[in-house]
Amino acid sequence: MGLLLGIITGILFGFFLQKAQAIRFERQVGFLLLKDMTIIKFMLSAIMVGAVGIYLCKDLGIISFSIKATDVAAQIIGGLLFGIGWAIAGYCPGTSLGALGEGRIHALWAILGMLVGAGLYAEVYPALKSNVLAWGNLGKITVPDILKINHWVIIFIFIVAILMLFKFFQNKNI
Repeated sequence: MGLLLGIITGILFGFFLQKAQAIRFERQVGFLLLKDMTIIKFMLSAIMVGAVGIYLCKDLGIISFSIKATDVAAQIIGGLLFGIGWAIAGYCPGTSLGALGEGRIHALWAILGMLVGAGLYAEVYPALKSNVLAWGNLGKITVPDILKINHWVIIFIFIVAILMLFKFFQNKNI
């Protein structure tokens, strides 16, 4: 059942990526140049809906969280590699697969880079695990835990901030 839900979710995500034009190379480059905020609007909308849905399911006892440790160095290095790859290829992993689904063959280079990078990471992971990936290990923390407030307060503040950001983008026509 989990695999079926995963496939359905993936198809829906791809559909919405296509409808939002988030898989268009021009939109990707426009975002990277901070001239077109379509990508960030799509991502933040998905995060808002996902945060509400996931925490609602958690509060209803439908799911439980398995929080991973916050490793600052690993997140900084991973974010930099992700951003560099996105800038070079013009696609992030999800949008490259969506672009390929639309018939954009050049997206294969991004997918190939993603697969090679994942393979290289798997090979060097044992060496990195105990040193680089452990730098800045803050343990299993969440923002609500740090601030000692209910997660719905954080979600509400986050949604208000995103809506204000959307209004800013609209005013700037980006």
